[in-house]
Amino acid sequence: MKLLKPSFVCLCVSLVSSALAAPVNLSSWTAEGSGTWQLQNAPTNDSVLQTVNTVAPTVFFSGAAAQGAALSGKIKVSTTSDDDFIGFVLGYNAGELTSASANYLLIDWKQASQVNGNCNGPAGLAISSVSGAMTTTGAWCHNGSVTQLQRAATLGSTGWVDNTEYTFDIAFTSTNVTVSVNGVEQLNVNGTFGDGGFGFYNYSQERVLYS
Repeated sequence: MKLLKPSFVCLCVSLVSSALAAPVNLSSWTAEGSGTWQLQNAPTNDSVLQTVNTVAPTVFFSGAAAQGAALSGKIKVSTTSDDDFIGFVLGYNAGELTSASANYLLIDWKQASQVNGNCNGPAGLAISSVSGAMTTTGAWCHNGSVTQLQRAATLGSTGWVDNTEYTFDIAFTSTNVTVSVNGVEQLNVNGTFGDGGFGFYNYSQERVLYS
């Protein structure tokens, strides 16, 4: 992760006051859900690997409030096994995966469309609002407490590719979120958004490196 500071505070994975780009140590971040998150590159700990095919959504997040900040980072699925969800959460606070009063944003990207239960999880990148506890069905199909706000401009029905690194640039304010992938703007959503931390998101996809 690298931090750049334009007219607002930026973060690569946590808030900083320096105008210089720098990797961020993730050792103070917190894991929630069914994932296994392993810090990488000690002693800098500037990346984390989620190693298992989870049975439910999982997050690895910073407790620092992130509104008014920008995040730049990379995601790579380091396996050819499975085809499920990777991404980020914005405005996330501790315990919100299972909280009835949850209020945060979900950016998720699925490699391939797949039916799970009575609904289809479509391939592609999207942003959704989460209001309440996230069920496995809601996370898979963007229903229940998960309300889809927008699908990506060119990646809305296109999945990620195995063993390929993607660069994400995300700007997050109380009224707007923009997301670019490999320098191309994919999502630009206006609304009223609650504050909270940045986090990495994973659902049913093993061997994902967030760096």
